[in-house]
Amino acid sequence: MNRIILITGASRGIGAATALLAAKKGYSVCINYLKSADAASKIVDTITRSGGKAIACQADASVESEVVDLFKEADKLGKLTALVNNSGVLENQSRVEEMNAERLHRIFTNNIVSGFLCSREAIKRMSTKHGGGGGAIVNVSSVASRTGSPNEYVDYAASKGAIDVFTIGLSKEVAGEGIRVNAVRPGFIYTDIHASGGEANRVERIKHSLPMQRGGQPEEIANAILWLLSDEASFTTGTFIDLAGGI
Repeated sequence: MNRIILITGASRGIGAATALLAAKKGYSVCINYLKSADAASKIVDTITRSGGKAIACQADASVESEVVDLFKEADKLGKLTALVNNSGVLENQSRVEEMNAERLHRIFTNNIVSGFLCSREAIKRMSTKHGGGGGAIVNVSSVASRTGSPNEYVDYAASKGAIDVFTIGLSKEVAGEGIRVNAVRPGFIYTDIHASGGEANRVERIKHSLPMQRGGQPEEIANAILWLLSDEASFTTGTFIDLAGGI
C-alpha cells in the first residue's frame, strides 16, 4: 500500500523531523510550508536522495482557498492516508492585560482554523463515508494546554486547549469511518519557535525545572507522531501523548 502523508508547517522543527522520519518509514511526503521555501526544498532533496518521494507545497494552512489547493497538490502523490496538523504561530511573551485583538486573531486563526480546514480536506479523502480507505490524523498540541503558560503565552495555550477539544470531538465523529484522530503535546523542545516569542534560549532557562532536567528534541516528538499514525496504534483514537520531560 502506498502511504501518503501531508504535514503542515514541515519546513522546520517538529514538522521537518516528522517529514524525514515518515519518509524513512516508507511514506510519500507532502511538505507544506508558508515562507521557508529553501528549507522545504532541502528536506525534499534529503528524502529523494535517500530513495524516497516528497514534494514541497507552499500554502497558508489557515486560508481556505490555499488549503484546498494544497490538498490538490498532495493528491498528485496518491490517495492521502495520513495528516499531521503541525502549523502554528507564537507571539512575543506577554501578559493577557497587554494582548490586543489583532494578536488574538492571528493566534487563533493560525493555530485553530488551520487544523479544522486541513482535517476537513483529509476527511473527504480518507473517510469510508466518502469512498476512502481510512487513515489517521495527528494534531500537534502543546503541554501549554495543561499548564496555561501564565505570564508568557496564555493565548497560545488557549489555542492549543481548543486543539485538544477538537481532537476529542473529531476522533468520535469519524471513528466509524476508518479514521483515527490523536494528538501529541510537546513542551520545551529545541526548535526556533521560541525565538518567535522573543526568547530563543527559553528551553535552556527552563530545563532544570523539569523532572527530566533537559529539553526535548524534535525527533522525539516525531517518533510519537509516527507511532500514532502506524498500525501499532490501530486501537488508539482520541488519545494524547505528553512529551514534556515529566511536566
